[in-house]
Amino acid sequence: MNLILVAVLSLGAIGLISAVVLFVASKKFAVYEDPRIGRVAEVLPQANCGGCGYPGCSGFAEACVKAGSLDGKLCPVGGQAVMTRVAAILGLEAVATEPKVAVVRCNGSCEHRPRMTRYDGVPSCAIAHATYGGETGCTFGCLGCGDCVSACQFGAIRMNPETGLPEVDANACTACGACVKACPRHIIEIRPKGKNERRVYVSCVNKDKGAVTRKACEVGCIGCGKCVKVCPFEAITLTDNLAYIDPAKCKLCRKCEQECPQGAIIAVNFPPRKPKAEVPVEETKMEVESK
Repeated sequence: MNLILVAVLSLGAIGLISAVVLFVASKKFAVYEDPRIGRVAEVLPQANCGGCGYPGCSGFAEACVKAGSLDGKLCPVGGQAVMTRVAAILGLEAVATEPKVAVVRCNGSCEHRPRMTRYDGVPSCAIAHATYGGETGCTFGCLGCGDCVSACQFGAIRMNPETGLPEVDANACTACGACVKACPRHIIEIRPKGKNERRVYVSCVNKDKGAVTRKACEVGCIGCGKCVKVCPFEAITLTDNLAYIDPAKCKLCRKCEQECPQGAIIAVNFPPRKPKAEVPVEETKMEVESK
C-alpha cells in the first residue's frame, strides 16, 4: 500500500514540477504577435498564390503590419478593393497600383510554326522541356502541354486547340504569377494592363539569329532592330537578337507594330487602323511638277 502511495505522490510531484516549468518557459519564450496581423489576414482572399511576393496571405499580412507602409505592396487577387480595407485596418494610405495581367509572349501557332516531330511522353511542359527541344524547330516557344493552365487557380488560362497556344482571359486573370512560374520556357510575363487595357508587346522570346528564327517560325523576332530605330520614346531595346518593349516607357504609338517585318509585335484592344486615303495619280504628278 505504501509503495502505491509513494508512486502516486511521486508522479503527482513530477507532474506539478513539469507544469510549473512549462508555464515559466511559455512566459519567458512567448512570442508577441500584433493582433492587427490576424485582422489583416481575415480580409485577404486566402488564395495563398504567392503573387504578392510573400509566402501566403498570412505572410503578406505580417509584412504589411511590420512595414508600416503599403508602398509596393499589392494583393493581386483582391486588388485595390482589398488593399483599401487593409489600409483602413492599419490606418495607412492605400497607394493606387496599376492593374496587371499575364501576357503570353509566343505567337508561334500551328500555322506559323510547323511541327517537325511528335511528342508522345507525359503531357507536361516541364518534362518535355527537360527531355528535348520540342515538336518544332523553335527551342524557345510554347510546348503546348498546358502546365500554365493547371497552375492557374482562377481559370484564367485555356489552351486554344486550333493554335496550340495558351490564351489569357484578362478579366479573370489576377496577375498572381503562378503561370509564369509554371512555364519552363518563360514565355509568360506579367505586364501592366495599360490605359483602356491597351498593350503593345513583342510576342516572341526566341534569341536565335534572324535566319534561324525565320526558318523555325514565320512570326518570330529576327532582331533586325527596325522597331528600335522607329520608336520615338526609346521604349524598345534589342538584346541577344530579341526586341523587348518596356511598358513603363511605351506610349502606345504603335509605330513599331507597323515597322516589324515579321508581325512579331502585338497591339491589344486598339481600334482598327483607318485605311490610308489613296492619292489620285494625276494629283501626284501635279505635286511633282510643281516641285
